[in-house]
Amino acid sequence: MSALDLIPAGHTFTAEEITAYADPERRSLEQALTEADVLISAPHAGAAIPEELAPFLSPALTRRLQYDFTDVATAAIVRRWAAIDPRVVAVVNPHPRLVRDPNRARPADIAGDLATAIERTRAAGAWQKVDLSGVDAIRPVTFSFFPILEVPEDDDALHRLVSTFVEVGERGLGVYERVRDALSERMLERALRTGSSFTRLSFHDTMNTTTTREGAVSVPRAEKDRLPRVVALSNRGGSRGESRDPADPPTMDAARLRALAEAHRAGFRVSQADDVALNKPYLGSQEILAAGARFREVAKDAARTGAQLDAVQAEFLREFLLGDAATAVLHEPGTDWITEDPTHVDEIAQACKRSWDLYRAS
Repeated sequence: MSALDLIPAGHTFTAEEITAYADPERRSLEQALTEADVLISAPHAGAAIPEELAPFLSPALTRRLQYDFTDVATAAIVRRWAAIDPRVVAVVNPHPRLVRDPNRARPADIAGDLATAIERTRAAGAWQKVDLSGVDAIRPVTFSFFPILEVPEDDDALHRLVSTFVEVGERGLGVYERVRDALSERMLERALRTGSSFTRLSFHDTMNTTTTREGAVSVPRAEKDRLPRVVALSNRGGSRGESRDPADPPTMDAARLRALAEAHRAGFRVSQADDVALNKPYLGSQEILAAGARFREVAKDAARTGAQLDAVQAEFLREFLLGDAATAVLHEPGTDWITEDPTHVDEIAQACKRSWDLYRAS
């Protein structure tokens, strides 16, 4: 059995470690931001767990379960895409969602929410379904209710766990959030000043199967929760990207979202139109919600200069990102994760670039 993947204790990530763009040997970040019109964020790309959290981890946690609870496949793809495409800049969260999920609203009381989530998990019992609604920014269990954290038995241990999570989060996740938001503001300012386009892209993946206790990622999701064969593009709208709720407006213009979907169908050379879907099964979460709200704040300025501001979530089918061979390995019981194929990673990254090039030309 492979050991868990841990980040050495005390490591604080720098902006340079988590930011990617093309040709950094000859281009500065400032130049990259001037030439880019898409900011890619990968909030669930991190898989390695800060070593400080190791004492609190469940003994049932394996490397496969550790990685399966992340969107780790997105990390290599997003970095490769950024390396080959001067029109994008990417920021990659180095911490796993275990530390705290940046695609959920940041809790006003992180410690309080984590304590509540742990108490609910403790009350439900090990391996049992538990309702974490409203407090799932940090989950003690996976979405299959596999234990991630060893639920503390006393208040002192709970306090140590909570305080460690809050402290450690600032060394990676906190850096990601600050860098993401700062880059977004710089690119937004340029778009407003020049009357150009700026798109926030929140990049994710999900498998259409979940895990068994033996580690096989092979339990089919309910039909309503399954992704299309390639990607779901979401703007909080309906099946055509149009508004479905005045209180929850689309974060990307509906016609532009449909054009982006057509570009992905061409860029990924799909066999069926519904291999790329809109707002199904997910509407999009906190990153595009926050970006959409920010863009509405400056809507008058955008209208005055002609700036085009959009935010979209791309939820790729993980089986598609990993490829058939890797998926077959994960469908069998085990404790290890797969080894990514650099050639396949490059093919996906090239298709992403191709899709956005086609979208810009449409």
